[in-house]
This record gives sequence, structure tokens and C-alpha cells, in this order.
Amino acid sequence: MRIRIVDAFTDRPFAGNPAGVVLLDGDGFPGAAWLQQVAAEVNLAETAFAHRLGPGADDGWALRWFTPATEVGLCGHATLATAHVLHTTGAAAGTVRFTTRGGVLTAAAGDGGLITLDFPTAPLTAVEVPPGVPDALGARPLSAHDTGPVVGDLLVELPDERSVRDLAPDLRAVARLGHRGVIVTARAEDPASGYDFVSRFFGPAVGIDEDPVTGSAHTALAPFWSARLGRDELTGFQASARTGLVRTALRGERTLLSGGAVTVIDGELLTPAG
Repeated sequence: MRIRIVDAFTDRPFAGNPAGVVLLDGDGFPGAAWLQQVAAEVNLAETAFAHRLGPGADDGWALRWFTPATEVGLCGHATLATAHVLHTTGAAAGTVRFTTRGGVLTAAAGDGGLITLDFPTAPLTAVEVPPGVPDALGARPLSAHDTGPVVGDLLVELPDERSVRDLAPDLRAVARLGHRGVIVTARAEDPASGYDFVSRFFGPAVGIDEDPVTGSAHTALAPFWSARLGRDELTGFQASARTGLVRTALRGERTLLSGGAVTVIDGELLTPAG
């Protein structure tokens, strides 16, 4: 089997969010233990595994995502990376349909290698800032929102962009908060910067101390900032060390996430599936 490393939500190598992508032979997944071992060996935020659902182009692909520690229910950047591999290798063309634990997702290829994902919009519920959050983050949030059972994160708003960029959280304390991860966000400081809001994502509870660019988090960030900025189409900048841009378009119960991708490693997986 071929295994590829793809940088997603970027147009250049060594930026954005790297994901492993394994296209499986046959019409089923190997055992979960083997999938988890491969993901732990790759040791990126997520490794995606996909297999065809049928012989026809419209039958689509089954898709699963694993962090180094666990399987997750929704992942944006590894879905974008998988669509990029399918398109660049000729395994699929046009719009690709994925069947996943997070529902049916699609990925459409556009001009210049841009890929647009169609994901469910996260249902936001305003909550009181949990007692451990200010100490865990080392910052006092303006607000907090639960992002629903599929995404499973806590969305936290900070006063300004600099607060988000300078954040140095206590990751052990973040892992004890009871969520998949914590999304930290603020409005962009400069309207001419090319993005509307900034964010970071911390997920030590699922083996990801800080995720470089988190597509699934933007299904919550899109409705959050669209309500505040009065526009359905926005650009988010994830201020990790690698950085990345996610273009979002809110369409009611669906959110479109757009970005580029670059394959940086193309190799062979020598250990047979168990």
C-alpha cells in the first residue's frame, strides 16, 4: 500500500497541517488495532484511511481518521488531504463523496488545486466558562460555547488576536477539561490582514498538543464569527507555528471549508494490514 504525507490548508510544503493518507485495497477496513498502530507510527495529528464503496464513480469512499492515540469522529484537514490524493492520482475526479462517522461529506475540486469540503455546521451552545479554563489557558475568556457531540470541542473567545497568539496553556490541565479539544479564537486585529478571525486548537486529550490547522474546528468558528461579523463568507487564520488559512462559507446546517494541499512524501507501507 502507498502512504502519503499531505500538507493541507496551504499552497506550499512544510506549512498548513500534515496528514497521513492511506488508500486501502478491497472493500473494507482492516482491524482498528492495525489502523491505530499505523497512525501512531505516522505520529501526525491525523492519519486518514479510505477504501472504495463500489465500482462506480458515484459510489464514493469510506473514510476513517485516527490520531496517534484514538479514532475521531470528524476531521477536516485529513479529509482535504485524502481528496487531494484522490484527485492528483486520478483515483477520483470532480466531487468525491465520503461516508464517515461524522456523516456523508463531499469534497469538490476547484481551480488552482483548491478543494472545498461540505461539512455539517457545528451546533453552538453558549455555556458558562468552566472553572478550570482560565487557569488551564492562562487567560480569561470573554465567552465559551459547546460545539455539539460530533465536533466535541469547547470554543473559547479571547479579547484580542495578540492574546491568542501569545497563549501558552497548561496542556495537562487542558486535557482534564473533558472535551476533545479547546478552540481559542479572537477577531483579527487588522481588517487588511487577509483574514477575519484568528484561532488555535489544543487537543492533548486525544494526543494532539496543538493542531496546526483544524478544519473541523472551523465548522464551529464559521457560525460563531458569521453571527458577529454579519457575513457568511469569511477567512480564518490558524496561528500555529506552521500557520494556515481556511476559507469558510456558512450555508445553514452545512459549512463549506476551502483550502489547498501539497503532497510532500509518497512512500510504501511495508507492514501488511492486520
